[in-house]
Amino acid sequence: MYELKEISPEEIQQKLEKGEVIELIDVREDEEVEAGMIPQARHIRMNDIPDSLDAIDKEKETIFICRSGGRSGNVCAYLQDKGFNVVNMTGGMLDYKGETKPKSQIG
Repeated sequence: MYELKEISPEEIQQKLEKGEVIELIDVREDEEVEAGMIPQARHIRMNDIPDSLDAIDKEKETIFICRSGGRSGNVCAYLQDKGFNVVNMTGGMLDYKGETKPKSQIG
């Protein structure tokens, strides 16, 4: 068994405040992202990940987000097994203090 790479919500917030371009994918359900998601993130529901592999750049480091870090951790383990460069945001959106917007206001 190998370790999943992890990043804290604070580290993501700092990267975004510095203007770094990072790949974020929120795997929560539709109603959860309507409550607010990181504006720079894309939304791909966890159950849609297996059918969305071509939408994820295998070479680029991609950070996955959910409510508390559990579902995104499962997605990271699944994708890491398939050779993707993935990082789990620990603590999820419960611990994220940065700007969020409802999904309907993003894009």
